[in-house]
Amino acid sequence: MINKQKIALLTDSCADIPQTLVRRYDIYVVPLKLIFSDGEYADGVDITPTEVYRRLPQEIPKTTLPGGDMVEQAYARIKQAGYTKVLAINLSGGLSGTGNLVRLIGEQTVGLEVAAFDTLSGSLGIGMTVIQAARWIEEGWSWSELLRAIPALMRDTHVFFCVDTLEYLRKGGRIGKIAAVAGTLLQIKPIISFAPDGELTSVAKIRGHKAAMQKMVQLATALVPRGVPFNLAVAHGDAPAELKEIREMAQKSLPDYLHLMEGEIDCTLGAYVGPHLLGVGVQMLTEALSAAGKEN
Repeated sequence: MINKQKIALLTDSCADIPQTLVRRYDIYVVPLKLIFSDGEYADGVDITPTEVYRRLPQEIPKTTLPGGDMVEQAYARIKQAGYTKVLAINLSGGLSGTGNLVRLIGEQTVGLEVAAFDTLSGSLGIGMTVIQAARWIEEGWSWSELLRAIPALMRDTHVFFCVDTLEYLRKGGRIGKIAAVAGTLLQIKPIISFAPDGELTSVAKIRGHKAAMQKMVQLATALVPRGVPFNLAVAHGDAPAELKEIREMAQKSLPDYLHLMEGEIDCTLGAYVGPHLLGVGVQMLTEALSAAGKEN
C-alpha cells in the first residue's frame, strides 16, 4: 500500500473487515472482549463467531471494552512500523465506550497524531468507512483532506440488518430504541439500523425471511440518488448460504456500485443479536469528496 504520509488506520473487531483487506491495507484491529462463565475471550482472536452462536442457547456472554493495554500495544506497533498519524475509526459510542478509550489513549501517546472518529454505526458501517479511508490514503490524499472527508463519509453511510429475534438484544440490555416485537411464531422479522445518536433502532417489521431481505435492499436502494458514486456492502452472521442471496439481490437493485465489501458479523455483535443475521449497507461518496475539495 502506497502511504507516503505515514497514516495508519486503527479500528476495532466490530468493523467486520475481511482479513484479506486488513492485510492489504495494514489495518490495526483492537479486539473487544467477551466474558463467558469459563473465562474471557478476545473477539476474533480466542473465539470465532460460530463458536459464540453455538454457545448462545446456553449462555449469553457479557461484552466489554478492549483492555487498555491492548490499545496501548496497538499504538506501539503503529509507531514501530514508522507511522506518524492515525485515523481511529470505531464502533458507535451508543453501544460501546471502545471509541472513547481509543481516543483517550491516543491523546496520551507521544509521537503520534491521532484523529478519532465515532462512526455512530457498527459492522458494515465501520468497515466501509475504514476501507474507503484506506483507498484514499493509497491515492495520496493529505491528512487535512481525510479529516474533512471522513465526517461526511460517515454521515452518508447507512446499514440495515435483519435479525431472527430481538430476544438476544433484550437479554443483553442492548435493545436501545427498538420497540419489542411480538410474533416470533408469525415469522415477523425485525429490520434494525442505527439512530443518529448511534443507538440501535427498528425501521421495519416484515413477515418472512425473504420479504425482509427484499425490504432491506429496498431501504438501501432508496438512499442512493441516481448518478452518485457509492459503495455497497453485505454481511451475514451464521447465514453463509443467505449471504449469496442477499448479495445477488443488492447487486441487481444497485448495479452501479464502485466497490463491494462482504463481511461476517463479529463475535461481539453476534452475541448482541444472535444467529441468522443478514445485513446490507450503502455509502455515498459525493459529500465526502466535496468536503475534501476532490469533487470533479
